[in-house]
Amino acid sequence: MRFGIIGTNWITESFIAAASEVEGFTLTAVYSRTKERAEDFAVKYGVEHIYTDLNEFASSDKFDAVYIASPNSLHNEQAILCMRNKKHVLCEKPIASNTRELQEMIQVAKEQKVLLMEALKTTYLPNFLTIKENLHKIGKIRRYSAGYCQYSSRYDKYKEGIILNAFKPEFSNGSLMDIGIYTIYPMVVLFGGPSAIKAHAVMLESGVDGQGSVLFEYPGMEAVITHSKIVNSYMPAEIQGEEGTMVIDKIHTPEKVQIYYKNGTSEDITVSQKSNSMFYEASEFMKLVQNGEFEPTINSFANSLSTHRILEEVRNQIGLVYPAD
Repeated sequence: MRFGIIGTNWITESFIAAASEVEGFTLTAVYSRTKERAEDFAVKYGVEHIYTDLNEFASSDKFDAVYIASPNSLHNEQAILCMRNKKHVLCEKPIASNTRELQEMIQVAKEQKVLLMEALKTTYLPNFLTIKENLHKIGKIRRYSAGYCQYSSRYDKYKEGIILNAFKPEFSNGSLMDIGIYTIYPMVVLFGGPSAIKAHAVMLESGVDGQGSVLFEYPGMEAVITHSKIVNSYMPAEIQGEEGTMVIDKIHTPEKVQIYYKNGTSEDITVSQKSNSMFYEASEFMKLVQNGEFEPTINSFANSLSTHRILEEVRNQIGLVYPAD
């Protein structure tokens, strides 16, 4: 499968390294706003075709699918343009700035009969699948607790008065969208959408959230998540049941999963997993395209929509508004 790339940053390089391990992956085209950046990227990865005009890129016959890793606020426009040109789209999380944009993207994907998938890697990892498969062992679930708090290197610049894209509302950024989604999307895949939401955040002067926490209500259980780009946390995630508790080292990239039963015994349910965690989303995306399927399985339209409705409600409660809204 021939891929084009939008976005020439570190996440793109991670994706290329992972996807290159998938049989049949070839990188044939790259788009960048600047010719120099596109050329540098093309030389580094042996890409034959470079583009600085987005319309020319989208209409190219040199690739079949596109991986989009541009700023969040650009996802909607770029994905729709590519899909209208019959390109399959794997788009970095969050796939859109808001629910309205995502609904537009899904509609175009259905009209054009192309695959649109949110590149949220967590839910395709073998150690997330083992969580799902073993959840019944801990009895009635009472609490999901997960956090992703990672001090951003860009925050040092922010404190110096240099506001980079990660902290600019015009790019639909901030802690919730950048890393909070890693705690919420797995929750939705495991338990569906909540019945009630209560959110809090620490807002920065630039207009985005630096960190926050959210309490979710479900029938018979609760969920609590924390996220931050201005502090670090080293706490594991937990799913607490009446018969035992499942402890997950990192909810965004689970690599070790254990169950501690109430009778004092424990079970390590960790499975083997590739070190490059983006391999699995790339592999699944390519498999779906090759099978002629136009909607993802795990990262389904329903799961993406549910997650983005939650993100939108949280933003409403904390007063986080984007120009894209």
